[in-house]
Amino acid sequence: MPEYRNPSICRVGEDYYLACSSFEYFPGVPIFHSRDLAHWQQIGNVLDRPEQLDLPPSVRASGGIWAPTLRHHDGLIWMITKNVTGRGNFLVTAERAEGPWSDPIRIDLPGIDPDLAWDADGTCYCAFSGLQQARIDPKRGVIVEGPWPVWSGTGLAWPEGPHLYRRGDWWYLLMSEGGTHTGHGSVSFDWYDYRPIEGT
Repeated sequence: MPEYRNPSICRVGEDYYLACSSFEYFPGVPIFHSRDLAHWQQIGNVLDRPEQLDLPPSVRASGGIWAPTLRHHDGLIWMITKNVTGRGNFLVTAERAEGPWSDPIRIDLPGIDPDLAWDADGTCYCAFSGLQQARIDPKRGVIVEGPWPVWSGTGLAWPEGPHLYRRGDWWYLLMSEGGTHTGHGSVSFDWYDYRPIEGT
């Protein structure tokens, strides 16, 4: 299997779906299916129409789409990512991972590696590099509150790639630090009965 970077996996019933960075290539964000997390088959691309993905001919190598996140919520599959060459952070949705996927909904937040997480009451949070977070309305692309700092990490450079997960009453934040070469690391932070940690 070729090398695919920045994989994000979500589960829908007995099915697992994986999306990864596509950088300067079109169609963008290849998506794969598995039932056992060991054998994967590509079932398409999330961004398969020019109106979904603004990639000018001059886009540099490793420009374009970085680090998509896949989530399943409220009957839809959500994919959020950043086009570092074009128009910033955006998300698309689909009823089925095979598509069709919606036109992009822009999210006017800074940073890279955006993530989505929903609280039990339906509140949606978007976290991104630098370990900041905002409360958003993902269907309209509206920032409801924030962004605010969440955690400064352990002190290594470039805290990025945040992902929030809930298991029971506990929330877990996983992220990377230290860049993409020597010194790279992953760290986690957990807390009970999550509420936004503003000003910390």
